[in-house]
Amino acid sequence: MKKNDKILVTGASGMIGSALVRKLKADGYNNILAPSHKNLDLCSQDSVNKHFKTNKPDYVFHLAAMVGGIHANNEFPANFIRNNSLMQINVIEASHKFKVKKLLFPGSACTYPKMAPQPIKESEFLNGMIEPTNIAYAAAKINGIVMCQSYAKQFGLKVVIPMPTNTYGIGDNFDPKQSHVIPALMKKFAEAKKNKKKEVIIWGTGNALREFIYVDDVADSFVFLMKKYNSNEIINVGTMGEISISKLANKIAKTVGYKGKIVFDSSKPDGAPRKCLDSNKLKSLGWSANISLDAGLEKMYKHHFNH
Repeated sequence: MKKNDKILVTGASGMIGSALVRKLKADGYNNILAPSHKNLDLCSQDSVNKHFKTNKPDYVFHLAAMVGGIHANNEFPANFIRNNSLMQINVIEASHKFKVKKLLFPGSACTYPKMAPQPIKESEFLNGMIEPTNIAYAAAKINGIVMCQSYAKQFGLKVVIPMPTNTYGIGDNFDPKQSHVIPALMKKFAEAKKNKKKEVIIWGTGNALREFIYVDDVADSFVFLMKKYNSNEIINVGTMGEISISKLANKIAKTVGYKGKIVFDSSKPDGAPRKCLDSNKLKSLGWSANISLDAGLEKMYKHHFNH
């Protein structure tokens, strides 16, 4: 990418999108297109085509998506699969039609099989059953990945498909119906501290293992891959560090300053028992994460609750 190339970032107001725009600006890219939903309806092919025809982006980061945790995926599966499928189909088609130089479409760790060998290698994609609690979101992502690779094969569209692990950080979604585990727990503990609650109840056994990566690291990896990676094969983006939900809860409670009791409700689902990505492929290219979980949680808490 050249500094004056037109770079379209869909979902620029989201957590990863806003971090990516910050990163691009910091790196000296000065021709960034970051349309709002009001100016670009990604669910409309006509709207997307018009935007591409008018603005002629050279590079596209398609980050717009409806996202959420177990509760949101369980309550709104039709919304997840419909909206995400429409948006990605329209952007991929327009990227081909208007001849963009390269399209980055991120997958998601949840598209890997529930019982995949750990840490999960890229070769495990489509090699088993998906965790049912987020099947609608994962199905849309899988379709987008296959569509990108199909357009690459048939039309020569240059695509990059990073597979980021669980992302958190500044700009995260704290809506209890849509949030992922870190913002959900941070909000719970912050409210419990404020209201002087003696205990906080958390879904699941606390035994599930997860890997987390700070949003600024994800944005940095996306820019790195757009510039350096010239394959349409999936590439994992993670830290290769695991932590149990129970240890994570205690770490967040400490960050927040909550000193009450933490109770795990084992009648509620854990999701996948373990999920850690093998990111050695990306590491071999010369990239690795810089921000530790402790540092990331501190940044996130100070920004959203102590701002």
